[in-house]
Amino acid sequence: MKRFFYLLLFIPLLSLQAQKNIYESDKFESLSENHKILAIIPFFTNLELKEKVGESDLTKLEEREGYAVQDALETYFGRGKKRKKFSVDFQNTNNTNAILAQNSITYENIDTYTIKELSEILGVDGIVSGNMNLNILLSEGIPSKFSFIDYILGDANYGRIGIKVSDGNTGKLLWKYEKEINKKSGRNTTDLIESMMKKATRKFPYDKER
Repeated sequence: MKRFFYLLLFIPLLSLQAQKNIYESDKFESLSENHKILAIIPFFTNLELKEKVGESDLTKLEEREGYAVQDALETYFGRGKKRKKFSVDFQNTNNTNAILAQNSITYENIDTYTIKELSEILGVDGIVSGNMNLNILLSEGIPSKFSFIDYILGDANYGRIGIKVSDGNTGKLLWKYEKEINKKSGRNTTDLIESMMKKATRKFPYDKER
């Protein structure tokens, strides 16, 4: 009973922590007023694996993790459209990646383009992007063995992820959510995105119901 009481005290603290990790521009309303469609681009990933991996293989793994988050976000927003009302649509990521490829924009050089340039090339009003620092391959799943204490305390830090929404016309940051990745984050990339976006859902600026 005492343990349950402590858990009840712990939950509001998690909520407050989530709010601290969320930023929304005070100019969001004016800059996003005419937004109709956003594009999700692959996330920039930095891997620091315990296993020794060659530089070429590491680059490929970082790219794979970046595309995995792009896919997971598309899946989340796709399902979200059915159960929630967003004020914007999200460009199909296959189309996004195809347009990028047609313009010789790759995972290796996409960071040399500005948000405004990418928005113009993709024909969208804003960009959903982000970065990850990982010491595991999240797309393959996080280690499944952990104790109850580990679950409560959130031990075993696997890295951090940040999701950003930027205005295509000005390139300015409109919204950002950062979260530590640990054993409570979910089994894989899809679980992580589902979990963190659920916690941020009341703060997601394009949610009509917030």
